[in-house]
Amino acid sequence: MPQLVWQKSSFSGGGEGECVEPAATPESDHIHLRESDQPHEIATTTPHALAALIGAIKSCKSGMSAGR
Repeated sequence: MPQLVWQKSSFSGGGEGECVEPAATPESDHIHLRESDQPHEIATTTPHALAALIGAIKSCKSGMSAGR
């Protein structure tokens, strides 16, 4: 696996262990995710699958707030 450049959100609290960090490998069309407090555990997915997951989470969150 090539050297990954991890990105940390500016919305993160600034401390360690509070952020999901993404890294991309454009040559293989994969996105890697890790939790900042467990950087050795890396999940790998595709942009399409990650977009579907984010869409499902947003849909669920939207449905929850509408029911309040």
